[in-house]
Amino acid sequence: MKISVLIPVYNEAKTISELLRRVSLTTIANEVIVIDDGSTDGTKEILKSLEDGKLKIIYKENNAGKGSVIREGLKHVTGDIVIIQDADLEYDPRDYQALIEPIVSGKADVVYGSRWLNQGLKKIPLNWFKLGRYLLTFLTNLLYKTKITDEPCGYKVFKSEVISNIPLECKRFEFCPEITAKVCRLGYEIYEVPVTYIPRSVKEGKKVSYRDGLEAVVTLIKYRFWKNR
Repeated sequence: MKISVLIPVYNEAKTISELLRRVSLTTIANEVIVIDDGSTDGTKEILKSLEDGKLKIIYKENNAGKGSVIREGLKHVTGDIVIIQDADLEYDPRDYQALIEPIVSGKADVVYGSRWLNQGLKKIPLNWFKLGRYLLTFLTNLLYKTKITDEPCGYKVFKSEVISNIPLECKRFEFCPEITAKVCRLGYEIYEVPVTYIPRSVKEGKKVSYRDGLEAVVTLIKYRFWKNR
């Protein structure tokens, strides 16, 4: 099966080169699509220096948000399986094999990474980010009758035929709750596998804020009760 890795990136000059190196070392990715979301910190220039025909790089002139660039990137995917990969170094591409195995073996159509299943989040002191992850996972399980452990995990993997047929409206970080809500409403079971997680702080470049957490809550509720698609 052909594996496509979709990487939305915005102002990640410190990490993008190393991330792409790690992706290439897995030897699993047949197609790597990078969408630069109007970066202004030198990320675009770094990507231009890495252009070699092996990468598909799409440059957006203005910052539109993670959800918007994922939607754009999906238009260019040609693989059978799509892995969503953040451009920071919080997640380890060496987990790709475990993430795609349930799909390759026919056990699943949708796979999420879980930072809880390998104890990664349990080692992190309690803070607002950790509380937000608890809340979003609890709310997902309550609203959609799932039994997942880490709804907002950045590693989300799909059969291309599944995600390409889901009409996404997301613009920013609400991609995660929207896609979760819609795959659940369509009857797909979310299969989880443990993944490695090395968190970074806001000072180190983390972009998610409490406002995004509130938007995620609203998104989960909206697609459960008021939005059919």
